[in-house]
Amino acid sequence: MFDRHLTVWPQNFPLHLPLPETDVYQNLAISAQRYPQRAAIVYYDTVITYAQLKAEVDALAGFLMAEGVALGDRVLLYLQNSPQFIIGFFAVLRANAVVVPMNPMNKSAELDHYIADTGAKVALVGQEVYAEIQPKIGHHALATVLVTAYNEYIKQPTELALPEAVAARLENVKGPGVVAWRDAIAANKTPGALMVGPDDWAVFPYSSGTTGAPKGCIHTHRSVMATAMQGQVWRHVSAGSVVLGTLPMFHVTGMQSSMANTLSAGATFVLMTRWDREVALELIERYRVTHWVNIVTMAIDLLSSADIQQRDLSSLQVIGGGGAAMPEAISDKLFTLTGLRYVEGYGLSETMAATHLNPVHRTKPQCLGIPMFDVDARIYDAESEALLDEHTTGEIIVRGPQVFQGYWNLPEETAEAFIEVEGKRFFRTGDMGYYDEEGYFFIVDRLKRMVNASGFKVWPAEVEGLLHSHPDVQQACVISTPHERRGESVKACIILHPSSRGKVTQEAIQTWCREHMAAYKVPQVVEFMEAFPISPTGKVLWRVLQEQEWQQHH
Repeated sequence: MFDRHLTVWPQNFPLHLPLPETDVYQNLAISAQRYPQRAAIVYYDTVITYAQLKAEVDALAGFLMAEGVALGDRVLLYLQNSPQFIIGFFAVLRANAVVVPMNPMNKSAELDHYIADTGAKVALVGQEVYAEIQPKIGHHALATVLVTAYNEYIKQPTELALPEAVAARLENVKGPGVVAWRDAIAANKTPGALMVGPDDWAVFPYSSGTTGAPKGCIHTHRSVMATAMQGQVWRHVSAGSVVLGTLPMFHVTGMQSSMANTLSAGATFVLMTRWDREVALELIERYRVTHWVNIVTMAIDLLSSADIQQRDLSSLQVIGGGGAAMPEAISDKLFTLTGLRYVEGYGLSETMAATHLNPVHRTKPQCLGIPMFDVDARIYDAESEALLDEHTTGEIIVRGPQVFQGYWNLPEETAEAFIEVEGKRFFRTGDMGYYDEEGYFFIVDRLKRMVNASGFKVWPAEVEGLLHSHPDVQQACVISTPHERRGESVKACIILHPSSRGKVTQEAIQTWCREHMAAYKVPQVVEFMEAFPISPTGKVLWRVLQEQEWQQHH
């Protein structure tokens, strides 16, 4: 078991965190029993108590079971962040079924894979994406679609700016296999017996993967419970906490580090459907938000608000996230404003969110953190089949209670994803990294993303980290570009700070790079851009930029 990090282990934390031997639905049920009148969700100023939340979850679970949803069946959640996502999530689990969260930006053609692969009979759908899934009803096993408008849960007047999908009123959607969400809840059916235990299937998040179609990651109630409980303890989330939810919950980080941690603790979840920094600032002040897990680009955007110095952020106790390294300059600005260090972490769909987090009391910048409770993490060299020591780059491999069982219907890919080391089964993350003398892990890059310039290995994330320290650079994304002699070379795509645009040249950036990094890492090409393609979870879609670069040279 890796133990290099124990010298920086948070004081008063146990080394081992026992997990409840219950199903994930019980996390909500217990919070509702303990705090029935406490606000579970605040949705653009509308409050839903724990008692109300559990009542709607149970009613929907009863409806799903009456529709024939049974033990182990997969149910699609095709919803943006909303009370309906949370109600649907727990209702599916209460119905002994499996949650399949889908990206609400998926279009009709992309849905075919999920519907065919999961064999789902039922989907819970936002009104704004109904047109995408409607042609699929009656295809494969999909027979029933429950449709809802997020506006159905805006019960109080609010002056907050509502996203278009939240402002839209419920339309009268009818057709074969279509059921109105509110009718399903109003039927108030009592669910049948709860039959699942910790080792039954719970959630199948789909991994985007580096190649081919998305793969379903088989998670049990035990692995979902693991990150729900670990994150709650690590970030000091209690019943008195108020958590701002801005990460998409179809993704495991939003699902676990925001939703599950909060509701398991009996805390209050202040939920946003779409990111809007001015609304976020207002909610932090209005509801005295204590915790906020985000994507780095959200934190950067929040801190660039024109009146950020005048806003009251004094209630915040923990801010953190991941998705990309936090630029040190932004981290310092956050610290100046709040006295808090940004807590970075690391995880994957295959690990149901975090395997590593920085200790809240002792963070390191642009660092994955240390292994969480009961996580064994190593650095592995596939060529020599050896475990590597500190400050040596290799593949990050992990084992722990949050690691998935395998890929749905893909036994060969599952076999390739695991490796036996010291007689134990480790998951191969596909991420390259190293750990330092204190056991903090750092990512270098995706195995698939390395730039090979005449045999010199360049890890884009490392170059990006250096570029982010340039005073004129707001954001950087490093990719490869074809090169006649080298085969490929380094290209830096850069968004300049607004005040620097038109004043800084590509040559000036390259000159600075030559002073700050090894010659082979210096970008041979620099391109200034207005914006980068961004995923729904806020990550820069480097692969899109990469593909565009190579296509234009062929």
